[in-house]
Amino acid sequence: MDGVCSVIILKETIVSAGAENYTVYFPDREIEGYGINKKALSSLKSPALLVALDCGIGNVKEVDLANKMGFEVVIIDHHEPLAEYPKASIIVDPKQRGDKYPFKEFANVGLVFKLAEQILKMSEPLRRSFLELVAMATIADMMSRIEDNEEMIIEGMGYLEKSWRPGIQALFGLYDFRNLTLMEKIIKVNSLLNISDIKDGLPLAYRLLTESDMKKAEKISESLLEKGAERKRMIQEIIREVEERILMKNENIVFEGDESWGLILLGVAAAVLSKNTKKPVFLYRKYDKDSQGSIRAPDGFNTVEAMKSCSKLLSTYGGHPKASGFKISNKNLNKFRDCLINYFEET
Repeated sequence: MDGVCSVIILKETIVSAGAENYTVYFPDREIEGYGINKKALSSLKSPALLVALDCGIGNVKEVDLANKMGFEVVIIDHHEPLAEYPKASIIVDPKQRGDKYPFKEFANVGLVFKLAEQILKMSEPLRRSFLELVAMATIADMMSRIEDNEEMIIEGMGYLEKSWRPGIQALFGLYDFRNLTLMEKIIKVNSLLNISDIKDGLPLAYRLLTESDMKKAEKISESLLEKGAERKRMIQEIIREVEERILMKNENIVFEGDESWGLILLGVAAAVLSKNTKKPVFLYRKYDKDSQGSIRAPDGFNTVEAMKSCSKLLSTYGGHPKASGFKISNKNLNKFRDCLINYFEET
């Protein structure tokens, strides 16, 4: 939701400013991993301005490649910077060294809204529609509800039930949600919009939130409920299997993977397991040569710092202290697990 809503706000901002020649690209996480990657760059035309949203701060090698291919790179990201920064023309990240803005806990969508304010003299309807997305995505990304975030969430929530976006109208009008509070509706809607359903390279959340036809939006929303029930069943199956595997283990982390697990499901499964076990949870989807993983951890654990200490074993990694991800060669999986166990024992 954070990445999708960031893209929608920037796209609608540059269209409102008069842009016509643009391309929206979402990496296929199952195939390309997370963030800027060679396949994506090869499919885009250069020279061009390349704006990376909700990713990029850890893509040092990929930004070097983009520069060589003739792209000028702007990164707008809110994840933890790693030891080395990408050589982009502009980096917007409140967590980077030297950033003087006092508030650091934005969701990426909040940063893009701030950018939109700089680019446009927004009409009130457009500003309200952007703040609706800011509120939903900031809640979805579980960012701290304080200061700038709290202001944007409160204002955006005030507009949601009278949204002009057909996708939001259709979702909030679902019969199953009729007796829920506004916050309960937002949480349910965010969960549905996280369902993996890619068409023409565009995720379902993007297609629905930009849909202009109310009947089409209602049809998509109804189908989401069925898909949501199946997604919940698949997540519960992953949780059950992991719980069985770790029953006889006494490690300070949960580190498990499987070839059959859907990558998009692992974040939610890891969050539940982390809450139940009070441990950092590393779950990964195993492919032929590499594995990609999602990580969740309780308060007090910094999974990004943990992976920094094991970075020589990893292809890519990054994220937030309590929610992050990685890509690794399968030959390094056991070494990575041992390195993490040692790190958390020492810290």
